Amino acid sequence: MTMSVKKIGLLLIFSFVFVLSGCMYPSEKTTGQEIPYADQLESMQKAVEAYQQDAGGLLPIKTRDLETDIYIKYPIEFSKIVPAYTEKIPSNAYETGGIYQYVLTDVETNPTVKLVDLRSAERIRDLNLRKNINGRVPFKESVGQNVYTVDFKAMGFKEPLTVPSPYSDAILPIVIGGDGVFYIDYSIDLNRILQEETPKVKQGEDIRFLLADNYPVLPAYSLPYTVNENNEPIFMNKSK
Repeated sequence: MTMSVKKIGLLLIFSFVFVLSGCMYPSEKTTGQEIPYADQLESMQKAVEAYQQDAGGLLPIKTRDLETDIYIKYPIEFSKIVPAYTEKIPSNAYETGGIYQYVLTDVETNPTVKLVDLRSAERIRDLNLRKNINGRVPFKESVGQNVYTVDFKAMGFKEPLTVPSPYSDAILPIVIGGDGVFYIDYSIDLNRILQEETPKVKQGEDIRFLLADNYPVLPAYSLPYTVNENNEPIFMNKSK
């Protein structure tokens, strides 16, 4: 029996309200699919290294465009290493229902297995879809050179959309570049590290390595950051 027009209309309304609410994530209760297990990363690292040795230096990665964000540019192709080099795909991987994509960084010098939190990717896709529907770029206030806060109200959202930080208990805002692309703002976590750990960084260098090098999850879908004269994180002028 076909669904009535009334039922279809109700479903569309519920779906629309669900999107507007911003409640796109599962419960905050942590499950095995949301934890970046060290043993799973180690297992994947060993599998990648074994494959590379047998494949004459080639890596088990999918092909991406050259202009792809460096932090999501080299996703692991599990079919090349499972089950030949490791028993199974990790339980927290996207391919098995988890929230992480397994990727490689430093592919030229020291291929290292890292993770990308796909909840961030989901937020970015949601916003890009809504921006295209409205037909306008939702710039609001400037927060850096060619970087702006997002006019969520103009996009039809009741409240600003955010993402949970993979590095702390912080809730991260979303900004938009002059290129019309949405980005995750990691300033909160970068500022925490700069204040608490006082690492040596230089003005003009991209300081996202403070996150990428020291945590299993990469700061994907972000703009480059540097520091100002007060050693505070600021956006680099990379967005066009």
